[in-house]
Amino acid sequence: MSSTHLNKDGTARMVDVGAKPVTARSASATGKIHLNDVALKVAISNNTPKGSVIAVATVAAISAAKRTSDLIPLCHNLSLDKVEVKFELDEKNSALICTATAKTHARTGVEMEALVAVHIGLLTVYDMCKSMDRKMKMSDIQLISKTGGTHNV
Repeated sequence: MSSTHLNKDGTARMVDVGAKPVTARSASATGKIHLNDVALKVAISNNTPKGSVIAVATVAAISAAKRTSDLIPLCHNLSLDKVEVKFELDEKNSALICTATAKTHARTGVEMEALVAVHIGLLTVYDMCKSMDRKMKMSDIQLISKTGGTHNV
């Protein structure tokens, strides 16, 4: 299987999606960050010197989804219809789970936007909690659904 982002000479290229139809597309991704008990308690308390960890991480994730083409060189610049970000507490594993869903009407999918949102959301939690836990670990970052194109997940 060859990469659509390489031409026959192996040179990087942006895929031409101009002939594809504009369709409603959505993608969801998820991931988690494991924190020690102190950092987890502070993260869910909504009371830190930097503000609410969850609120700030949510805004960061949404902002990142909107800037995906600035971060990933060969991504198309998409006009997003909606980005939804949720954080859930996983007490059993001392973790926060971030799930992001991106939606658009476009010629190409929004899975990169959903994945970037999750990564940046989790990194923001890390940034806001690093003074309490330098051993936080992000894991299980993955695409969980993609609809609207020819390769649905």
